[in-house]
Amino acid sequence: QVQLVESGGGLVQAGGSLRLSCVASGTTFSITTMGWYRQAPGKQRELVATIRSGGETNYADSEKGRFTISRDNAKNTVYLQMNSLKPEDTAVYYCNIQVYYVLGTRGFWGQGTQVTVSL
Repeated sequence: QVQLVESGGGLVQAGGSLRLSCVASGTTFSITTMGWYRQAPGKQRELVATIRSGGETNYADSEKGRFTISRDNAKNTVYLQMNSLKPEDTAVYYCNIQVYYVLGTRGFWGQGTQVTVSL
């Protein structure tokens, strides 16, 4: 089993920055992809960014150039640096990790952290 604890959300003015962190614990020795997703009120959960075990990154188009995902494998932690925040970035941000087991890969979600961007 894997547990994820997110932190770093909060209230920020437009143009500001936040850094989200997500720490994984439990059976984590085979973590593959780590990522961030977000869900705004009344909308579906959507991809923000992912990072593979080898460091390859993938971003949603709206976040390219503003957000940076990174990971520290020794600490089982994934980060999301968010700059030039906009009100439309307001959402609950969820951490997701994929863990490889002999019988297949399983995904785990964090509890979410609220990010609110004001004008």
